[in-house]
Amino acid sequence: MQEKYSTSEIERLNAEFAACPPEELLRFFMGKFGGRIALSSSLSIEDQTITDMMLQIDSHARIFTLDTGRLFPETYSLLDRTNLHYNIRIEVFCPDTEALQRMVTEQGVNLFYESLEKRHLCCQVRKLEPLSRAFTGLDAWICGLRRSQSVTRDGMNRIEWDEKHGLLKINPLIDWTEEQTWEYIRTRHVPYNKLHDQGFPSIGCQPCTRAVKEGEDIRSGRWWWESPEHRECGLHSRER
Repeated sequence: MQEKYSTSEIERLNAEFAACPPEELLRFFMGKFGGRIALSSSLSIEDQTITDMMLQIDSHARIFTLDTGRLFPETYSLLDRTNLHYNIRIEVFCPDTEALQRMVTEQGVNLFYESLEKRHLCCQVRKLEPLSRAFTGLDAWICGLRRSQSVTRDGMNRIEWDEKHGLLKINPLIDWTEEQTWEYIRTRHVPYNKLHDQGFPSIGCQPCTRAVKEGEDIRSGRWWWESPEHRECGLHSRER
């Protein structure tokens, strides 16, 4: 089990790597942790960018994704296209069958529209529990978070300690803009979700994602019936 990093150690690491490019950050921590570090990918443009960077460093880098069972067809297509493009097999973690059946039977298939508590329950069953299984054997996880994505992420740092999971959390693109990310995608011909061309800047489960109008916040299409400060599934919640 990974030994906890102190606040001073996290501050030191952030200061040390403050000015380095994402590739350098990835190279260091991938070298440090080897098979005990992985990218948790939602197949977003950020995660696709990091996938490309990681595979240039190590063609056997560990990458996993969560299949909630409610994803868009275009997302499943992207998973296949990414595997073919890089000649890899992204690991897929699915919800526990018994827990999923019990939730849907007792609460309904679209329970998440009824209350914040029920939406959190759905995310717990479909995302958080599979994520905990994916973390088995890891000391660090890599995420595609950017500060400018939402108000819930503006205080995040490049390197953090995830108290909930006992892991070092690496956010290589935390300082990048959306424009920088798209430039990388297009320059490197990285596969991306075709829904992005249809007004979907942020893509999650199909019932909880909609297109946004030009100029709207990029996360406004996620859980749009909730207030902005609640629009996270719990994967990136921070201890207070």
